[in-house]
Amino acid sequence: MTVNDLIHVFAGSFILLSLALGVPASPIFHSAYWLWFTAFVGANLLQFGFTKVCPLGFMLKKLGVKETCASAS
Repeated sequence: MTVNDLIHVFAGSFILLSLALGVPASPIFHSAYWLWFTAFVGANLLQFGFTKVCPLGFMLKKLGVKETCASAS
């Protein structure tokens, strides 16, 4: 997986988990304050769209995750 793929996986997972923990109708509801985490992830995705700066991307690159896939040719 590349950095871009992992960013999408992390963002999607965190959004779904925080919604499951923050929505009262969920069977694993904990507290409505979890919805703030959903808003944080959404705001981070929005700012990335404008600035192309992603803190998670920096961390993944430091950990040695590939930025792009190797060409199949």
